[in-house]
Amino acid sequence: MSGGNAVRARLAEGPEGLGERPEGGLGEGLAAVSYPTIGHFLEDGFVDPAIRSLLDGVKVAGPAVTVRIAECDAYAMNRALLELYPGAVLVVDMSGDHRHAPVGAVTAAAATAQGAAGVVVDGVATDILELRATGLPVFARGTSCLTTKRVRSGGSAVNVPVQCGGIRVRPGDWVLGDDNGVIVLSPEAAAEVLGRALASDAAEPALLARIAAGEPLESVLAI
Repeated sequence: MSGGNAVRARLAEGPEGLGERPEGGLGEGLAAVSYPTIGHFLEDGFVDPAIRSLLDGVKVAGPAVTVRIAECDAYAMNRALLELYPGAVLVVDMSGDHRHAPVGAVTAAAATAQGAAGVVVDGVATDILELRATGLPVFARGTSCLTTKRVRSGGSAVNVPVQCGGIRVRPGDWVLGDDNGVIVLSPEAAAEVLGRALASDAAEPALLARIAAGEPLESVLAI
């Protein structure tokens, strides 16, 4: 069984596996919750804020497919693209290389064709106009004209635990991203925090209305 098929099989197992498929249960809840609200309850899993969305108005929630790219190895990205499936988020560990872009127009087109929900790269991207035209959410540290090359490296690997923005990411972890940043949570951590975060979101409109109505802040804010 290939790496991607193994992850998909474990995703289908539900709570005892890696989690649920994006279209049901946990995935629906994570797509609905405000990601900054999660920051009220957790301290871990928050990707370096230097990795930001290259598009405006995006929101992504999906299980990770991972790739570690060593020595500018462009072939590793191609192998990772073949492992993508609808709703997955491709997480790219550039092994500390923040100069060579592994993501561009062809990569985005291929990921979109596979039904990917987005791409997160701990590095840079290229072809920014084409990326924006695809509408595929791409999170990166910036852009560059320097790209990966047609070389192969024994240090590259697909669907293994990787590092992205200071966070360890395993295949099947939930990747949440919007204009504010990126969060990576295990299925267990995501399920544990989701109810509290949704309840907080539900209570916020009433709190804002009280402030807008001129109610004294000392009676509104927790002090």
